[in-house]
Amino acid sequence: MAVIKFYPYIYIIMIGKTFGRKPSGERLKKIQQSPNYKHGTFQNIEPTEVLLKTASRMKMLKDFLNKSKSVNPPKKLPSVKTNLKDIIADKPTIVWFGHSSYFIKSKDYNILVDPVFSGSAAPFSFMVESFDGADIYNVDDLPIIDLLVITHDHYDHLNYPTIIKLKDKIKQIIAPLGVGAHLEYWGIDPNKITELDWWDEKNINEEIKFIATPARHFTGRSIKRNETLWTSYVLYIHGNKIFLGGDSGYDKQFKIIGEKHGPFDLAILESGQYGDAWPYIHMLPEETVQAAIDLGAKVLLPVHWGKFALAYHDWNDPIKRIMQASDKITVVNPKIGELYIIGNSFENEKWWDLV
Repeated sequence: MAVIKFYPYIYIIMIGKTFGRKPSGERLKKIQQSPNYKHGTFQNIEPTEVLLKTASRMKMLKDFLNKSKSVNPPKKLPSVKTNLKDIIADKPTIVWFGHSSYFIKSKDYNILVDPVFSGSAAPFSFMVESFDGADIYNVDDLPIIDLLVITHDHYDHLNYPTIIKLKDKIKQIIAPLGVGAHLEYWGIDPNKITELDWWDEKNINEEIKFIATPARHFTGRSIKRNETLWTSYVLYIHGNKIFLGGDSGYDKQFKIIGEKHGPFDLAILESGQYGDAWPYIHMLPEETVQAAIDLGAKVLLPVHWGKFALAYHDWNDPIKRIMQASDKITVVNPKIGELYIIGNSFENEKWWDLV
């Protein structure tokens, strides 16, 4: 009877962990000193509405309740199950896990970005479930992770169940200002965590360096927004340069980053979950192509699609539009789990054409 009596309370506590914790103490003092923190929240460089003031909430609710069946794939996604522990990577090698999760191996160094292996991109597992075939990997498939990289604290990028399972495999973590509050609350050793503001640099070793760069987005795991920062990253690794885009609407910062740190061997940029009511926080696919050009990228790898339906467009609309607009840049579109090696030729397949 005691178990039954207390079970609801235990359940609430467990669920509550998912929401994370607000920055406080010395962490909050550091945040308050950031030039990007004003009036109690972080701010985008350019004025940015998360939702247009003219957007109809009624229409959004109607669209949500009447999503087209085509927001989900018509059948199981094709994929490749690469053994991540046996990859030999003389050059930086990328494995995409769908949406914005991916693995980078260069020589003997393992980087994991925004991992979501729980099957859901929401605080509750029955919400925003992954597409059939998109979850071929789990934490047990991963090698020891030298560096975990988090771009911001939204549920489709910072996933509590995944972090809990992963934490003993992680040596170091890079995250935006404030995100360490969530991680420490979840039991991560604070000595493993480095939090960066825009334009801060972190030298991992003589051959690997991260620079946090601006993005145009927002954050929050509960009601109040922008108590933690969102970011993109420039990665210098073994003589190569990679841009890790995180989530961002299009703005002139891509050009500025390209002028400071480009050209890039590869740009990994978001290309999905866009909508008419939120044009400033997620790029349209054509804007993704332009952002890659602004960065001076030799190759574009589009992400933020192919695993979760967070918007109302067809599930494969992002990659179709990217490929149609890609006459000025090389695009690679590997299947989930398929290797892409920087500098090597890659033969694209229309694996996303499942009709």
